[in-house]
Amino acid sequence: MASVLYQSIEMLSRDKGIDPAVVVGAVEDAIALATRKYYKTQETMRAEMDKETGEIRAYVYKTVVETQEEVEDEMNQISLEKARELAPEVEVGGELRFYKDTTPLGRIAAQMAKQVIFQKVREAERDTVYLEYNHRAGEVLNATVKRLEPMDVIFDLGKAEARMPKREQSRLEQFAVGERVRVVLLRVDRAAKGPQVIVSRAAPALVQNLFQSEVPEIYDGTVSIRAIAREAGERTKIAVMSRDKDVDPVGACVGMKGMRVQSIIRELRGEKIDIIEYSEEITTFAEKALQPAKVSRVSIVDLAEKQIEVIVDDTQLSLAIGKKGQNVRLAAKLLQWKIDIKSEEEKRQEVEQQMQAMSGGPTTPIEQVSELGEAILEKLIAAGITTVEELADMTPEQLEEVPGIGEKTVEKISVAVRHYFGHYDADEVRPVTAAADETPAAEETSMEKTPEEILAAQGADAGSVEEDDALSAEDLAALEESRADADGFSDNDNRESEIEADNDSIDELVNEAQEVSDEGIEDGNDRG
Repeated sequence: MASVLYQSIEMLSRDKGIDPAVVVGAVEDAIALATRKYYKTQETMRAEMDKETGEIRAYVYKTVVETQEEVEDEMNQISLEKARELAPEVEVGGELRFYKDTTPLGRIAAQMAKQVIFQKVREAERDTVYLEYNHRAGEVLNATVKRLEPMDVIFDLGKAEARMPKREQSRLEQFAVGERVRVVLLRVDRAAKGPQVIVSRAAPALVQNLFQSEVPEIYDGTVSIRAIAREAGERTKIAVMSRDKDVDPVGACVGMKGMRVQSIIRELRGEKIDIIEYSEEITTFAEKALQPAKVSRVSIVDLAEKQIEVIVDDTQLSLAIGKKGQNVRLAAKLLQWKIDIKSEEEKRQEVEQQMQAMSGGPTTPIEQVSELGEAILEKLIAAGITTVEELADMTPEQLEEVPGIGEKTVEKISVAVRHYFGHYDADEVRPVTAAADETPAAEETSMEKTPEEILAAQGADAGSVEEDDALSAEDLAALEESRADADGFSDNDNRESEIEADNDSIDELVNEAQEVSDEGIEDGNDRG
């Protein structure tokens, strides 16, 4: 009959799910360590437990060597000659054991033995759990909530405890102690201090298992699940395909009046589920994956990099992207392709830019703006501005940064560019092309021209004026007289003030002649 101690060891082994021999070995190692600690020796020591009596004895073991000269460690080695004095049948390489009394072991040694036993049992338990669950990763298990920690939830799997971290939990779920739920086994963490089995309620495998349980067509293989993309607590997209043309895969998963999918949604605490039909054609699959948004067209951008471009109507863009990009993100996970989603307007602008880039855009040499003058052109070209379009796109601040360009020059450049493109302000008169350094014709005084020349410069002919009776003979005589007076005064330096007065009179007459000429021209046009 086994001793009480051994019976206790067997009971502990059953509770922990480990071999009783492992626990016995742990007890023997603990007693040997405690004995060596008590005697303060470094001798090789082992303990043996008698299952019948429950007695544990400790022994010192020494290895037999051939001669005394070969003895290197007196505590753990003995020569053959001395060994045969104790045991005549011993041979070289054998061991002799010497009994050590364990009766004097006190409370400290017993406490040490207890700690060693617990450590050995814990290590054995962890090895057993690892061997039990390591090959079952991805499997759905039934678990009971054992306790709730600030961040984690601890489950009881029956043979071991499991831990569900915060990141593997759904934000919609809350648990109560004793509640039974289904969890997905992720991995076995052998280095963890606490429960080493890690489970999840956020893994896509949980949704797949729920569909297998609720949909008979998936269980028997008629309908297969080809892809799942999930964001726990938010939304799940699942792609299904039927091997039987008479079976609608989406309808089989939804069930009559949505009973099947509603059961799964309740298990997931209200998580939204989109069921779409799988297609081998990636463009068709992408259109269905982006539901409920309506897609205008899908094109493959890079086959090697698995990148597609999706164009949607402007009103469908926000729906296709989803809240915080969730819809397009889940669709990309489902397809395993990169998705670049654009609206019709964005695509149109992109095509226009590409066309303009391909054509190179209009380029006109800056020398075509004749109003700028050679000096300004040289400064602009030296600054790298060689086209009219580039000059037109520059701001006044950018122009002032060009060496030699000031505020007045910037205004002149602005006017010249506007004139070149045919834009004139209401108060601007189209200029006559001339070099920048030429003296404007307006600076010539009327005293240097005859009345006929003045009229011709204003766009009218003296002969045509006479024919139209627009200017009387008396006015012409007055003009001649004024010119003669002006010539006479020009030789006299002491009458400068009178000459200026006569000049003013001549200017007034010239203006009057211009007005009369314009009226005559208009009358002539009317008669014509």
